Amino acid sequence: MSTHTKRRSRTKLALVISLSLVAVLVVGAVAGALIIQHRLDSAMERFGDPFADLGTDRPTVPAPSEEESEDGDPVNILMLGSDSRISAGDPSQWQAGAQRTDAIMIASVSGDRESVTMMSIPRDSWVPIPGHGENKINAAYSFGGPALMIQAVEDLTDIRIDHMVVTDFESFQDITDELGGVEITLSQPLDVPGGATLDEGKHTLTGEEALAYTRQRHGLSGGDFSRMERQQNWMRAMLASAFDRDVLTNPVQLNDLLTVVAENVSVDEGFTIGEMRSLALSMRDIRPGDVNFISAPVLGTGWSPDGSQSIVNLDPDVLEEVSEAFAEDRIADYLEDNPEVEQLGSSVE
Repeated sequence: MSTHTKRRSRTKLALVISLSLVAVLVVGAVAGALIIQHRLDSAMERFGDPFADLGTDRPTVPAPSEEESEDGDPVNILMLGSDSRISAGDPSQWQAGAQRTDAIMIASVSGDRESVTMMSIPRDSWVPIPGHGENKINAAYSFGGPALMIQAVEDLTDIRIDHMVVTDFESFQDITDELGGVEITLSQPLDVPGGATLDEGKHTLTGEEALAYTRQRHGLSGGDFSRMERQQNWMRAMLASAFDRDVLTNPVQLNDLLTVVAENVSVDEGFTIGEMRSLALSMRDIRPGDVNFISAPVLGTGWSPDGSQSIVNLDPDVLEEVSEAFAEDRIADYLEDNPEVEQLGSSVE
């Protein structure tokens, strides 16, 4: 039995690729009709090539081993999210010093198209920003927009980024409501818009209520880590809702959902509908158990050298191992062999 087969049978991980990414990927594969593709492509906001000015000194894709020679290259997508459209969801509105991103994730589709791994990088991670010294990683977007953000992530991880997708959590309200709400289990009461309070337990949340869930600050023991996990719980719940209600196999529902998604994501101009379609078709055998979601390894929190900012200190040794596994397209096997690497979703606040 192969490693991937064992992993599929033993894991019950929820499908945690961001809904925006998944919906974008299935546009061509499921919707099919050229006229629908054209309309969705027109609705999708695109920003200029962020890779054009990065030069040639970038991470390379290692040559495949003899067993992997028939596989394609892995595809690594940098996903950025924020609390507001003006902050990150619309790269064309970027202004120096004005925007930072709240969610930073690398989504890696394996070369054999049998697994997907997403690594979330805490926004307060203290890292070198090319040309700007050390700072929180989300400052890279503020200093230099999409291009500098990619460069900072590549320099940190040595993982070559192929595409960038940008969205925001306010936009997820519309997606959630299009799905008829999402099911989330609350571990503590939640104050929702309108003055109501939801008790602990399982609830079907509207988009507005789900946004309140991700924005809750009080009573969360993990601080920003809890917030990061809640963002992913929301994404996971949206995807679960889409699959549970067979949205992806219902042409009418799928078209409505894709329209909402297309209106709420931005992608780099090189991520064409044709490439999305090809990638989606190549991923058709991936199932929820083939998807891992992890956090970049951290040592803990602390303060910036000048004592002015609360920061997250990454674990450089473990991060190097994890990043190398990503870069060499063996991250799924690495996680199988190293279960101690933090996988988000095991505990929910």
